[in-house]
Amino acid sequence: QEAAYLHITTNNTIEGTAFQTIPQAGNVPIVADMSSNILANDYRVEDFGVIYAGAQKNIGPAGLTVVIIREDLLNDDAVFAPMLDYRLQAKNDSLYNTPPTYAIYIAKLVFEWLEELGGIPAILEQDRQKAALLYETIEASALYSSPVAVDSRSLTNIPFVTGDKALDQRFNEEAVKAGFENLKGHRSVGGMRASLYNAFPLAGVQALVDFMKSFEAEVK
Repeated sequence: QEAAYLHITTNNTIEGTAFQTIPQAGNVPIVADMSSNILANDYRVEDFGVIYAGAQKNIGPAGLTVVIIREDLLNDDAVFAPMLDYRLQAKNDSLYNTPPTYAIYIAKLVFEWLEELGGIPAILEQDRQKAALLYETIEASALYSSPVAVDSRSLTNIPFVTGDKALDQRFNEEAVKAGFENLKGHRSVGGMRASLYNAFPLAGVQALVDFMKSFEAEVK
């Protein structure tokens, strides 16, 4: 209770884990990095003191950060670096300096697209369908396995392994030849990792699942 804040990352892109429920912190404000699952979960904004998210996962191009901050947490005193002064940024409607107009414009288009789909509930349902398809394929497989406990699994970043590093490498090489990019897991984890951000379609997950099944049949 004496802490200034509690910081969490709601979705771990490397490990493929996510907070399903937000920790209880009492009167300590929760500061959350939501870069990889903002707009893809139904977290309650009022449960947080600060939410920040780089746009490059689910909002738009790199170079833009969205910050949602409780007004009572705005700093009282000036900060040495004006660009990091939330009070100053809020007072100037985020226009204290020349903003990244292209990134903001693309973000606007994404927000409009999301609204047309039906908002967070609609995109969350799509994300659950995509993740379920991939997780069910992994669970039904005699080759692939998930290194993440069921109650901690991310909807957005889904790692899986064969249990054989050489076979993992072969999978990644053949996946690239088949047109699948960036499936190689992070160097600290290995294996494979599918990133199912909002813009990635269900048809893409189905294509990946089909490839996984054909690869498994090939190496039996």
